[in-house]
Amino acid sequence: MNCLQKIKIRPALPNRYRGKPEFCKDGCVGCAACAKVCPACCIEVIDDLKAKTRRLILRLDGCIFCASCQANCITAKGIRLSNNYDAASYEKSQMTISVEKRLLACDSCGSIVGAKDHLLFLAKKLGPLAYANPVLILANQAELKLGEYSLSSSSSYRPAAGRTIMFKVLCPNCRRLVILEDEKTDCQHL
Repeated sequence: MNCLQKIKIRPALPNRYRGKPEFCKDGCVGCAACAKVCPACCIEVIDDLKAKTRRLILRLDGCIFCASCQANCITAKGIRLSNNYDAASYEKSQMTISVEKRLLACDSCGSIVGAKDHLLFLAKKLGPLAYANPVLILANQAELKLGEYSLSSSSSYRPAAGRTIMFKVLCPNCRRLVILEDEKTDCQHL
């Protein structure tokens, strides 16, 4: 062992030093904006529909420490570059950092609508304007426990398309089909 290993001197780092990126579990909403802007493509998004979870995995061995993820984080708290410069390891499993978020699925077709925390963040950010979007209303009401509502039903019963189904959690494709079907039925009544 040499004398530097015994003493373990940590150098004084400048204020704007860009070290190892780290996810903040409470600050990250699971929007995956960091993965879309990463020039090194070292942030992977894995959506598991069965478990209804989204997992963001950052591979440190591919990171170029450019801070694009931090600059484009919608909450400004989800991922931050720390002052930790010691990112070396002999094991590849120690070179990954991950965060897991709950997903909301479409009640009709089962496709992904978005991360629950992301929808709640948008509802809080929009304030009263969130009441213009039915999905944000339902996500917000479920979080505040104003009524008994399940964000994604497990039953296979699918009622006929109409105005009542429009206020369920639907993906943009299903919502468009419901609106078109509803307009068709309204035109037939005329």
